[in-house]
Amino acid sequence: MAPQNAVRLSPKKPTYAVCVVGVKTYVDVHSNAPKGAEAFRVSGSSGVELFVVHGPAQVTEPVSEARWLLDASVGVTVSVKAASKALNDLKVKVSYFRQYEDSALGHSVLYLTGVDISLDVDTDRKGKAKRSQGDKKTWHWGPEGHGAVLLVNCDRDSFKSRGLDLADSQLTSLGDLKDMSPMVLTCDGPDRLFDNHKLVLNVPFSDSRRVGVFCARGGNSLSNYKQVLGPQHLSYKVERQPGEQKISFYVEGLTFPDVDFSGLVSLSVSLVDTGTLLEAPIFTDTVTFRMAPWIMTPNTQPPLELYVCSVVDSHGSNEKFLKDMSDLASKANCKLIICPSIENRNDRWIQDEMEFGYVEAPHKSFPVVFDSPRDRGLKDFAYKRILGPDFGYVTREIPFAGVSGLDSFGNLDVSPPVTVGGKEYPLGRILIGSSFPKSGGRRMAKVVRDFLKAQQVQAPVELYSDWLSVGHVDEFLTFVPTSDQKGFRLLLASPSVCLKLFQEKKEEGYGEAAQFDGLRHQVKRSINEMLADGRLQRDSHFVQKCIDWNREVLKRELGLTERDIVDIPQLFHLKGLHAEAFFPDMVNMVVLGKHLGIPKPFGPVINGRCCLEDKVRSLLEPLGLHCTFIDDYLSYHQLLGEIHCGTNVRRQPFAFKWWHMVP
Repeated sequence: MAPQNAVRLSPKKPTYAVCVVGVKTYVDVHSNAPKGAEAFRVSGSSGVELFVVHGPAQVTEPVSEARWLLDASVGVTVSVKAASKALNDLKVKVSYFRQYEDSALGHSVLYLTGVDISLDVDTDRKGKAKRSQGDKKTWHWGPEGHGAVLLVNCDRDSFKSRGLDLADSQLTSLGDLKDMSPMVLTCDGPDRLFDNHKLVLNVPFSDSRRVGVFCARGGNSLSNYKQVLGPQHLSYKVERQPGEQKISFYVEGLTFPDVDFSGLVSLSVSLVDTGTLLEAPIFTDTVTFRMAPWIMTPNTQPPLELYVCSVVDSHGSNEKFLKDMSDLASKANCKLIICPSIENRNDRWIQDEMEFGYVEAPHKSFPVVFDSPRDRGLKDFAYKRILGPDFGYVTREIPFAGVSGLDSFGNLDVSPPVTVGGKEYPLGRILIGSSFPKSGGRRMAKVVRDFLKAQQVQAPVELYSDWLSVGHVDEFLTFVPTSDQKGFRLLLASPSVCLKLFQEKKEEGYGEAAQFDGLRHQVKRSINEMLADGRLQRDSHFVQKCIDWNREVLKRELGLTERDIVDIPQLFHLKGLHAEAFFPDMVNMVVLGKHLGIPKPFGPVINGRCCLEDKVRSLLEPLGLHCTFIDDYLSYHQLLGEIHCGTNVRRQPFAFKWWHMVP
């Protein structure tokens, strides 16, 4: 470690200095040397470490009884091994000589007071703040990296609170401390030293609105914990008690990484000499944290909770759909949570309203719901019913311009972990539906896209979804888990596969078998009629081109091959300039582990079986998946949505630690 301070000696009177444990102090043996001095010898008491630095290469070696030439290339550094028990209890003596004479020309004496000052956090990412001799100022990614992690304190641990915990400058629950990262200040030294020295904690102005620090004085009373740094407090004079050697602090994050915030914040402590006019800092120790990112979970992660809304419309209630969801959740050993109509205000599109994710630090992890800017009937559900103890909340508001359909979170997905050209994405990549490049169409709001990109760990990919009336990526793709080495498959809706299937059935003599067989509210269309429908053929060709464009993007950006993709038969038709599903969109399914809740397509029935269902089973069941086809026609499909749009799943976090990756 390079010397941080310099001490100039005097031959006329003793010099006094404070030396911080582990910090080398430069001793100026030249400036006030006796006239005629050509060499010197230095010695010190047992608690002092002395080194001579010499030569162009600045070689460092411990002092001995040897004399050293009083040359400009020769210097002395001193450090102390431990904190002093009393003021000035350590001594350094420098004796000056002519080069070939034994008698000293004079002596200079330096009295030192050792003080142990260190600001420590969980630099090693083990869950506890430990003393570190390494670099605490920088933060490094990767399995061999270092640097502490902060959680954004975005949950609400006390039901007495009205907002997020991060909005409270006073602690409202002792449980809230578990959401914060520990920080320990070592301040060991003689009590009398602190009569004319003080310790000051500081946060840079640019970081002050990103971080809060609470000083802990123990006990079970909330009053024992006081916020000392934060948006209203840039510095804090540490209230050290006599004999106190360590003081505990708890640090909370206040904002997620975003377009104007890299995620890094720093805190420092300075030992300040109050006996000088300018109160100069003698020593400063700095630590750096990175804010934990918000992380999405893909369909390959095990399901924990399935959310669905209870609604009533002109066709009655969706009670049968809720029963089907309950049965599916039971098969998957997943908890079902029904949002009642009084809370959803007849807004059934719970996937569009929010996205579940999580945050994680070495000492703690908790789920965080991202509330979309969509704000329809379900706009208060995430904040009022999901936010709570160890369940966080985050949102982004769209300034100026209004919300578009692409701002709903059915237009937000994430892939399983992938490797692309040697680059690993161990937490997958976020997928966002957007307009065709440079076309000027609909896009997800910039504030949401910026937020997702700023998390760094799931680098987003923009797809083309503006060709759809609703415009969401979940209308033409999804991921399902598999038990093979790949671990997943990408499912893509495919008009061409559907038309090929219908052509095969026609050639087998089933041309009169009808689509929508069994539906009272829909005109049946035979296979022959659909194949002869020139407009449906043209629409299918257009949609296939749109999906194929996305197919190539997904292969390139996710490192996929054709073997990783399964084409699901699906027809679309154009309404104006945008496409809608011709029959219930089977790709828009809910994935609960190996159990898939798939919109019932009401395809042509051949030999008592739906040929579309049979085709999908033949594609997915060999992968170890279980297909359950659920009727969502009246309650969802006719309203331009399907099962995935009307459900939401909270999933188990990744086992992989995000700080081990390299973005």
